Amino acid sequence: MSKFHTPHIKAEPQDFAKTVLMPGDPLRSKFIAETFLENPRLVNNVRGIQGYTGTYQGVPVSVMASGMGMPSIGIYSYELYNFFGVENIIRVGSAGGTSDKVKIRDVIIGMGACTTSNYAVQYGLEGSFAPIASYELMSEAIRMAEEIGAPYAVGNILSSDIFYNADPTAREKWTRMGVLGVEMEAAALYMNAAYAGKRALAICTVSDHLLTGEALDADARQNSFTDMMKIALGIAVAMDKK
Repeated sequence: MSKFHTPHIKAEPQDFAKTVLMPGDPLRSKFIAETFLENPRLVNNVRGIQGYTGTYQGVPVSVMASGMGMPSIGIYSYELYNFFGVENIIRVGSAGGTSDKVKIRDVIIGMGACTTSNYAVQYGLEGSFAPIASYELMSEAIRMAEEIGAPYAVGNILSSDIFYNADPTAREKWTRMGVLGVEMEAAALYMNAAYAGKRALAICTVSDHLLTGEALDADARQNSFTDMMKIALGIAVAMDKK
């Protein structure tokens, strides 16, 4: 076995580009690779977490799923940053809207990621860590969103450990604090990037809205969120030139 193989990724460092798009869903990873990448090849399929590398506008780009939740993206992003030489990870996921500033299918660019997780306890900090995106990646995301005319909002998101919350008032409290949407991965990704000295950004499409009750089905979530995919791919091209 190669010294680079981990329990979760069976690949070599050269199998991954320096920028990785990371959806939660392995089938969204497959969709991105087959729809946007030239000559995509499967570089990882351990536990069905599909990872592909190809080119986009002549630039090497990888896409690999993270699974659901902070423990899962915590594993995959840590290994990509620390064992496979990846410099940039862009989460391309879904979020539940928690603000009237966003609508279904809008793109949320996560400037910061509040969290209910205890993920940061491992760092032994005397206080609370504020997980934030890479400014370089975020500024490119905004530029790309403007360029393609995608409806977007920039702000705080909530990375929650809980999907079915026993507290029916929890959403209202985060909405009052200006949080745009809730998802389950970004905070751990941002912390791993900070600890490794790498870059991270979460771009999420609003798949359901907790204020209006609107929701998209699973097929739409898997296959139709192309604005955020184009934004993330544009970032990969821009970062290759720096």
